[in-house]
Parts: sequence; structure tokens; C-alpha cells
Amino acid sequence: MPSSAGSSGSLPGGSLGSLETLIEALRCLPGVGPKSAQRMAYHLLQRERSGARQIVDALSAALQRIVHCQRCNTFTEAEICERCASGKRDPALLCVVEMPVDLNMMEQTHAYNGLYYVLMGRLSPLDGIGPKELRLERLFERASDGLVREVIMATNFTNEGEATAHYLSELLHARGLRVSRIARGLPVGGELEFTDAGTIAQAMYERRDY
Repeated sequence: MPSSAGSSGSLPGGSLGSLETLIEALRCLPGVGPKSAQRMAYHLLQRERSGARQIVDALSAALQRIVHCQRCNTFTEAEICERCASGKRDPALLCVVEMPVDLNMMEQTHAYNGLYYVLMGRLSPLDGIGPKELRLERLFERASDGLVREVIMATNFTNEGEATAHYLSELLHARGLRVSRIARGLPVGGELEFTDAGTIAQAMYERRDY
């Protein structure tokens, strides 16, 4: 009986061939299931072999060179990232974000000139991610350097992000630090007609003098 496409790389004895190993490796990417991984593998092998080699080289170089910044925990090729080493940033402000991509979005606003700390995740007990897994003691040590005066919670407004912000704020308050939270509300250029009720309600709660 002929083997199916999904098991075309199987070897006798149940071990995986090169094709199936590649497909399984691609499944580690977020949002990539078995079918998507299979399509990617076939595409790279059939039409993008040069691109596949570039991916291999770039990934190999990144794994060898990229480390976590000793101060803010983001990705960098140096012990201290360029942002943390800059003398032009305000050391009294420390913005806490979940991932490097969130840091990048904050930078694109040009509305913040302080420093950062990247959690590389958020508290999620259901996924087995607690304070130990996030190594939160590094954040507390960073925030207690004597220079930081305000810690800004910029975690996402998901259940996990909110729980993380609340947990951290309680412990940072206990260390005598001022803690703030980025506001929620209507997007710039947004119209009430096309905005969900929850966002409008939050904008009403967080209204300010005008």
C-alpha cells in the first residue's frame, strides 16, 4: 500500500527521514500546523533552495551571536545593547514590555525616551509560566538600581498581560517605586460608530480634563 504524502520521508524502523525532520522542525514556528509546515518544506526544497540556504546561514549566525542584554533583556549582539548604553535616554523611566516587538512598537511612537525591560513573555499559570520562568528577580534588581523613579507597565491588555502588570506593580510598589500603566481608549482617527463597546467604556473611565 503506497505511503501518504505526510509520511513520505519515513525510514524503516520508525525513524524520520530528512523531509519529515524538516517538516517537524518548521512546526515549532508560531501558527504553523502540519499542513503549513509541509507546504513550506516543499516550497523551500522545490523553488527556494537558495533562500533556504540563506535562512540556514542567517539562523546559524543569529544563534551564535545574539544574546540577551544584561540590563534590559532584549536581543542584542553586545553585552549591553545600544539603547541601554546611550547617554541620551532618561534613566529615571523604565518601561516594561512583554517582547522585543513591543519595544519596537513603543520606539516607533517617538513619545518615550526612557529605558526598557523586556520580560520575554508574561505570567500564564495555565502554560506553566510563572515568576521563576520569567526570571523576574532580574527586573526587580534592574528597577532598584537607584536611578529608576517610575516603572511604566506596557504589557498587553490581555488577561495574562493585565495579570502580569498587576503582579509586578504590587511588588514594585513595595520597593518604593512609582508604577504607572499605559492607558486604553480610542485609537487615533477612530470613530465611535466602528469601535467596540468595551474600548469606548474604557476610554470613558480613563477620560481626563480638557
